[in-house]
Amino acid sequence: MRPRRFGLSVGYLAAIVVLGVTVVPLLFVVLGGFRTNAQINSDPAGLPGPWVTDNYASVLGSSAFWTFLGNSALIAVIATAVAVGLGSMAGYALSRYQFKGREGLYTLFTLGLLFPLTVATLPLYLWLRQLGMLESFWGVAIPEAAFSLPVTIVILRPFMHAIPGEIEDAAVLDGAGRLGFFWRILLPLSAPALTTVAVLAFVTSWNAYLLPLLVFNDSAHFTLPLGVAMFQSQFSQDTARVLAFTALSMIPALGFFVLAERRIVGGLTGSVKG
Repeated sequence: MRPRRFGLSVGYLAAIVVLGVTVVPLLFVVLGGFRTNAQINSDPAGLPGPWVTDNYASVLGSSAFWTFLGNSALIAVIATAVAVGLGSMAGYALSRYQFKGREGLYTLFTLGLLFPLTVATLPLYLWLRQLGMLESFWGVAIPEAAFSLPVTIVILRPFMHAIPGEIEDAAVLDGAGRLGFFWRILLPLSAPALTTVAVLAFVTSWNAYLLPLLVFNDSAHFTLPLGVAMFQSQFSQDTARVLAFTALSMIPALGFFVLAERRIVGGLTGSVKG
């Protein structure tokens, strides 16, 4: 019993440390937006006193913030739809079809997890320039979807493979073709895994900084991460307003992640079992 209690104590301690490292900076940013610059300069780690809402009101009343928000949302939705759509079709083929080279192709997608965006920065920029996709939302959304495909397929393939073949046989007897089985039965049964990969693709696209930085020069096309950097450079002396802008830019992705947390766990659990 003592080793078990010691292990539980170490686990709880590690969880508390991770929680503190994760939550404390977020609280500092959020609470900092409710303070004035004088309060931050006099006591950087203090609490708001009195609470000031002018910083958040100023950011919410700025048209630039809503432009950045709309650009991020549009790109994230496109990237998520493309990644989930193509990833689900590839996962279906790799899990339910038998063909030569199937495992090798799946291994190739798995190796894609080790391929960072920074390695492909220069050739990707040259390719997008040749295609005339600079200053285009598609020039950001399509590469982001491509880099989300490996993790999408790695999660969906074992989940779809775990679905019993008897269900497919019964669907065939009822007159459903392969496409009908995929659309009407397999996708609804794979909803937890689809939700998981959709959330991961959305959050990854939302937080992307390097790719939009390469593609966009016009500030009217900037996403929220680029907007935060630009806002910070323009208002470098107004720390409280910068913190408010940063806090508001985190809310959509955090909210989306929190709402879909249970489905994410279910999707990952099903993938591991598969």
